[in-house]
Amino acid sequence: MSELEQEPAISAELFGDRIEIARAFTAALAREGEERGLIGPLELPRLWTRHILNSVIAAPLFRGSVADIGSGAGLPGIVLAIARPDVEWTLVEPMERRITWLNEQVSELGLTNTTVLRARAEDVPPASFDVVTARAVSALRTLVPITAPLVRDGGELILLKGMNAANEVEAAQKQIKKFRLSDVRVEVLGEGVLPETTRVVRARVR
Repeated sequence: MSELEQEPAISAELFGDRIEIARAFTAALAREGEERGLIGPLELPRLWTRHILNSVIAAPLFRGSVADIGSGAGLPGIVLAIARPDVEWTLVEPMERRITWLNEQVSELGLTNTTVLRARAEDVPPASFDVVTARAVSALRTLVPITAPLVRDGGELILLKGMNAANEVEAAQKQIKKFRLSDVRVEVLGEGVLPETTRVVRARVR
């Protein structure tokens, strides 16, 4: 079994006084994640860098009520809920075994700002949230039609993407127009701070 990556020094700075909760979540994910089908067998040596820090670096961008679509193992939803106790989080996930895991973590970590909702994005009432996020769910052209309707007028999409973020924006122009997104841009987070930067696609909804 591969070993869990040593916690990078920057982690405590990014999580502040919530670092112990972040450590507890990371340890639980390392202990049970592969066995429960939440993460792949190769993720332990890069769990902090690739997943935890990749998620938390976006924490300052959020406000109000936020939905994380396809929350899965809790990336980014649980990580962001740990880092931002002042924001209301709803973790939307259709798979029962992942819902069980998310509920366990919300309870064990004492995340009173977090609700777990078993549903597909398409079944969530429209215009319910100030911000909607997702990470590693699907290409932007597929993601926009299921996330944009959930955002209140004047709210925002903040979608965590990979290296191809700009290409995805280009390929999603039709959906961007259809769902009346404006100020669509790719922001690179964590330059000079993280070993691997995070790219987010941000867009204003209507």
